[in-house]
Amino acid sequence: MTKYILYLGQTYTRKLDSRVLNVLSQIAQSCSKFANDMRLLQHEKELEEPFEKGQIGSSAMAYKRNPMRSERINSLARHVMTLTIDPTITAATQWLERTLDDSANKRICVPESFLAVDAILILYANISKNIVVYENVIKTNMMQELPFMATEEILMNAVLKGGDRQELHEKIRIYSMEAGKQVKNFGKPNDLVERIAEDETFGLTKEEIMQALNPDNLCGRAPKQVEDFIEERVNPVLEKYHDLISDKEMEVNV
Repeated sequence: MTKYILYLGQTYTRKLDSRVLNVLSQIAQSCSKFANDMRLLQHEKELEEPFEKGQIGSSAMAYKRNPMRSERINSLARHVMTLTIDPTITAATQWLERTLDDSANKRICVPESFLAVDAILILYANISKNIVVYENVIKTNMMQELPFMATEEILMNAVLKGGDRQELHEKIRIYSMEAGKQVKNFGKPNDLVERIAEDETFGLTKEEIMQALNPDNLCGRAPKQVEDFIEERVNPVLEKYHDLISDKEMEVNV
């Protein structure tokens, strides 16, 4: 029986290794996307990784809080994704039923993939459980860009008051370009709302325009879609594997 199992272990198709590492690669891809988003949003000061007591954010600049965990996820994920090439080549170049040229390669790429993904998930869990959210910064950044994104809403309200859509569309386009120039070239606040309110053609007061810029009225079904996805997709998976999920937080050394 032992010899039979050994025989199977030696001759199984090396595509199995490729399939296993592809699954690990997909985990790494998703985690890396999360880490990239975290790094971008931390750069915008909207979110921040947990920052441990005594942690050094930068060896050169004491004030900085670099997203070290996310950067480490990206680094390890990149390694996992590149390791998938090894079993792919092995599966494609095996002679007849098998050869042993994959032995050393397999003993490196397979365990390294599992160990790296394990480390990635520990970092992922640590970040996601302790994300710092700066709601006021998010609101400030959103309101700075919202006039540009809500020009269609402003245009519709102006048309309802009797304005000519074609004429108003061209004016909004020009005002948007001018407001964008003030923001990008001179670092000034977005004054698109003021420009539109001062133009009597639109027939809208600043208060009416600001009411149209209410984010709650511009996000469509996004909040409900998130709730539905969690309820219909995420929660069933969590429930299915409830016994395998531990509340114990793994130690992260940074």
